[in-house]
Amino acid sequence: MPRNPAVRNRWIVVGGGILVQLGLGVIYAWPVFTLALRDAGWTRTQTQLVFSTQLATFAIVMVVAGRLLGTVGPRALALAGGLTLGLGYLAAGLSGGTSFPAVLVSVGLVGGAGIGLGYVVPIAVGMRWFPDRKGMITGIAVAGFGFGATLWVKLADNWGHLLADHGLGGTFAIIGLVLAALVAVGSIWMVFPPDGWKPAGRLPRPAGPPERRAGAVEMSSEEMLRTRQYWLLMTAFALGASAGLMAVGLLKIFPTEALSNAMHAAAAAAGGTPDHQAIAACAGAIAGNATAFCFPLANGLGRLAWGAVSDWLGRPRSIAAMMALQGLTMFLFPAMAGSEYLLYLGTALVGFNFGGNFALFPAATADFFGARNVGRNYGWIFLAYAVGGILGPVMGGKLGDLGNFPLAFTICGVLCLLAATMALLLRPLATRERRPGAVGGETGARIAT
Repeated sequence: MPRNPAVRNRWIVVGGGILVQLGLGVIYAWPVFTLALRDAGWTRTQTQLVFSTQLATFAIVMVVAGRLLGTVGPRALALAGGLTLGLGYLAAGLSGGTSFPAVLVSVGLVGGAGIGLGYVVPIAVGMRWFPDRKGMITGIAVAGFGFGATLWVKLADNWGHLLADHGLGGTFAIIGLVLAALVAVGSIWMVFPPDGWKPAGRLPRPAGPPERRAGAVEMSSEEMLRTRQYWLLMTAFALGASAGLMAVGLLKIFPTEALSNAMHAAAAAAGGTPDHQAIAACAGAIAGNATAFCFPLANGLGRLAWGAVSDWLGRPRSIAAMMALQGLTMFLFPAMAGSEYLLYLGTALVGFNFGGNFALFPAATADFFGARNVGRNYGWIFLAYAVGGILGPVMGGKLGDLGNFPLAFTICGVLCLLAATMALLLRPLATRERRPGAVGGETGARIAT
């Protein structure tokens, strides 16, 4: 093991990465703020524009972060991300928390940039420390991102009562300070092992799927961008992310409305007089539980499960299976949203499959284009998240303002099935010849596709 005082066991690195990702996972807690913002006069589209801006900024900045990783180092980059993210939420709080332009800039742009700076660090560091289990360790490294939403949702809602006690401004400010501290602590253990390091007693792995057998070649980003595999991976990710991110943005608003309508219909059918206030409170509580527990917990579990499964099944087939299941869930979700227990099931399925993206696509990037440069290369794959972050939530918000949430879910179901088809078209690169002196001093490869 390297003589680094912060790392005496490679599993300590995993713990640090989870802390970092718990903080960055605040992005999925956005639905807890949407009803309060709507009560403050925002439209559904405005709530989704902030979410989309944060998602898109996150993805775009991650390309820059991938290039900075080798120069400033993973620890400094993670720390910079945490401080930037915390500053964004603190600024939103100091502005009062209800001004659309202020929250758009502070949470959407500044907060999104902070997440983009820090997100790739635990993934790249984890793959270096666990070259023998890329799928599994990527799932663990990003699981905190999915689980983190539960922490932030419940802190703002009925555990910490921040929204009730401090309003939107105070809640944003408090969360910003906690975010910065949490990521700063996790960044202590974000360090790479020495070049050529391998875990003690590492056993040879079975050959596995063809994309893993051929994955020893390291490609630069410039070479990767010229391959068919890059465009298939990126497009499939964009389609799947559009569906998942649309659902994330609407998890509180749409089910609350669907449950309220179902409860009013049931009361009318029974011949009673509906208690509108009680129905609204009950529907909001059920939707809140689905948002705070079912989605984030299943999201984290999906990252772990799909990552582990893909080490056995292979990344393309795992992506195809995950996308097909997500497409079916999207088609069924509008009917499930009006029933409490079906809502819990549907929300968990959305979260489980959506979380799988963030274990499968980084590992696939390493399989096809090399693990050493995954910090740079995955940033380009992750641009799909920016596309999905704009397309999905904005479409959902627009169709919601038009009173047609079901159409948005149907469209996203079709997108998921298209993504599954693209995954099945993925094939290993046909020819790989090592050559020295690739861009940035990294090892590259000549490719024939």
